[in-house]
Amino acid sequence: MTLCTASAAGIPSARVVLFKQLDPRGFVFYTNYTSRKSQELRANAHAALAFYWREVHKQVRVVGRVEQVARAESDAYFRRRPVGSRLGAWARVDELKRRFEADENDPTANVPLPEFWGGWRVVPEFHSEIEFWLGKPSRLHDRVRYLRVEGSPEDVPEWKIDRLAP
Repeated sequence: MTLCTASAAGIPSARVVLFKQLDPRGFVFYTNYTSRKSQELRANAHAALAFYWREVHKQVRVVGRVEQVARAESDAYFRRRPVGSRLGAWARVDELKRRFEADENDPTANVPLPEFWGGWRVVPEFHSEIEFWLGKPSRLHDRVRYLRVEGSPEDVPEWKIDRLAP
């Protein structure tokens, strides 16, 4: 998925990240907390996501606030990753990387979750939107937007649906 963030000064930045899960609270991905994207998410706690499937002419856009995933949730996901991927989270810490290199081929290796690594969740909430786009050869694309209804319950949110096109 494409993740769009903005700095505290409002300067936008986009990059592709690995989408890991959708749960009732939002869209989750994992990353290094010292990265530019994490710094921007801490400075400006809103983001946009875009999923695009060229072959079927479909796109989904999501706008929402962001929150850091709980440490226990990040740890549970981290422990399910292959050893090589867990070691990759340590890639910026050369000393620890060397320490764990011998463990890369050992699927039982105990590679701890780094303090600087974990998940972010994009949460569609009030004034947030999810837009579905279906491309048409005629260029009369089908666009539908869902806006979260303010005051709707957190566990069963209500959405206002707008047809944007055609």
